[in-house]
Amino acid sequence: MYALLVLDIQVGLVHGPETPWRCDAMLDTVNGLMDQARRAGAGIFLARHIGPAGSPMAPDSPLTRLAPQLKLSGNEVVFEKQRPNAFAQTDLANSLRSVGATGVVIAGMKTQYCVDSTCRAARDLGFDAVLIADGHTCSDTAALQAKDIVAHHNATLHGPFCQVIKAEDWCF
Repeated sequence: MYALLVLDIQVGLVHGPETPWRCDAMLDTVNGLMDQARRAGAGIFLARHIGPAGSPMAPDSPLTRLAPQLKLSGNEVVFEKQRPNAFAQTDLANSLRSVGATGVVIAGMKTQYCVDSTCRAARDLGFDAVLIADGHTCSDTAALQAKDIVAHHNATLHGPFCQVIKAEDWCF
């Protein structure tokens, strides 16, 4: 059984100064995945990346709130993380196991940081990992455009770290 893990779709990233590539399409994809997971009775976990108190990423900062575009039902598990890898220093692995999940479907932000780190860690912890090819994004960097970062990670992660599947081809 697979659970859905949505990473860091927060106000500060979605509405920040660096516009995420294909953000509206990614949000639609994630909302569709959440609907599908609900219908299948799969667990839905949403990570909020936070920083120290008093910083712009403090747990109570408006920037760390989940983006209002997410269509939440109230039955999701929302947890805080302080590292790119959503399993590091959190109870995520135990929480997934407690709902019977042997696999995790990963979507969210940012591709080259939290999405990458979490995909790599999931398999090391014994979970089958699926990355939704069109369900993650980032912003352009000085070195690469976001579309190239996403394409690179889809190609690099597929196989040794996870399956990479388009949302339309995934079913919980």
